[in-house]
Amino acid sequence: MNDHGTPATSTDDDPTLVLLTVEEAARRLRIGRTTCYGLIRSGELESVPVGRLRRVPADAPAAYVTRLRTAHRAA
Repeated sequence: MNDHGTPATSTDDDPTLVLLTVEEAARRLRIGRTTCYGLIRSGELESVPVGRLRRVPADAPAAYVTRLRTAHRAA
């Protein structure tokens, strides 16, 4: 329960989210936060700036995994 008496929900499973924090994206990919920032820095994982914040589109982790799988099959 949260402070308002409603059941606490995990934002990792919320299908209505359009943008994820870097930490949420890292949890979805089951990698560390530093590794996730490295993927963003290298351009492998899409992200967008929101003011001074960095956010990852909700579909970007799945797109990254798809590219990894495609590259693995081609090798």
